[in-house]
Amino acid sequence: MAGGIAAYKACELLRRLTETGHDVTVVPTAAALEFVGAPTWAALSGRPVASDVWSGVHEVPHVRLGQQADLVVVAPATADLLARAAHGLADDLLTNTLLTARCPVVLAPAMHTEMWEHPATRANVATLRSRGVVVVEPAEGRLTGADTGKGRLPDPAEIAAVALEVLARGVAAPDLAGRTVVVSAGGTRERIDPVRFLGNRSSGLQGYALARAAAARGARVRLVAANTALPDPAGVSVVHVETTAELRAAVLAARDGADAVVMAAAPADFRPVGEEQHKIKKAADGSAPVLELTQNPDVLRELAETRRAGEVLVGFAAETGDDATGVLDLARAKLARKGCDLLVVNDVSGGAVFGQADNQAVVLAADGAEVDVPRGPKSALAHVVWDQVALRLAAPPAADAPARQL
Repeated sequence: MAGGIAAYKACELLRRLTETGHDVTVVPTAAALEFVGAPTWAALSGRPVASDVWSGVHEVPHVRLGQQADLVVVAPATADLLARAAHGLADDLLTNTLLTARCPVVLAPAMHTEMWEHPATRANVATLRSRGVVVVEPAEGRLTGADTGKGRLPDPAEIAAVALEVLARGVAAPDLAGRTVVVSAGGTRERIDPVRFLGNRSSGLQGYALARAAAARGARVRLVAANTALPDPAGVSVVHVETTAELRAAVLAARDGADAVVMAAAPADFRPVGEEQHKIKKAADGSAPVLELTQNPDVLRELAETRRAGEVLVGFAAETGDDATGVLDLARAKLARKGCDLLVVNDVSGGAVFGQADNQAVVLAADGAEVDVPRGPKSALAHVVWDQVALRLAAPPAADAPARQL
């Protein structure tokens, strides 16, 4: 870790990584040790702290640490550390480790907004990403002193999630590096009165898993989150919305310049014709109010009708089937009707999938391909979806496709 006030948060990151069964060697810079001392890191990691190139010289630590690592995570990564890493400097043990590492590298920047937005830092970040380094976007919030803005170290739990995603894939060159993707998550709510709403059971867990997986694979991720109770994923730009109309507007705005859009959110199909300005009271005669509904816009269909050449569009279908028609039959008809490239189909009979850690799905493709994803963590399904998206992004556009406007 580099020397920033956010170094204290790395204690929580270290705890999470060790509790998942990983051996972690802490390599702090001299400045980092001014914020958190070596005894703390040794106690939390259960291993000696590697802090300089002069200790244990016979073991050649400036080379061995990078060579033997399965993953290198730098959190916090200061503007100075980013600059030294981008230019290949090796003036301490940490930068030596970065220069010798042949495993995936994750950098979690933390600095003041002005430093993050400076052209020099932006150029250094672009250089590192071009080499396959996963540089997560910093969060927005309270910084040192009274300052507030972008540059805050993301939540340690979310950094750990990205690190474990990268480690699980074991790929040194992220296949979505340089790509911009949009993900929607959660379920929209349509207000009836100041207290009540129409909604659905979507938790947003699958959409957030998709956002984390894309960030771990090097993408710039824009997440539109509807009514979730989840922490913002590390390295992801998040817009929070409530209604289907708000989700539509946010997705259309985020879509500008994106390579792929994954609509994992569950927009409400209907909304009340009018919203009552005061809470609806119970009638004295016991009668119930009549709620008049109107249909919401079909966001996925609109995206399909207006997309640019080369853009990959993914939809989700939560189906239950009936006595006459099976889930996959309904989904294939929906895929044709919506016009997207891929449709992720969930059988939600009996309330399955919603709010659960695991998922089981079939990914249907417009070209007729089908990928059966067995029950497992939602992160596993997320990577299957991105595998399919990456294949289509790498494929040359159809000869009759219109040129993309830049």
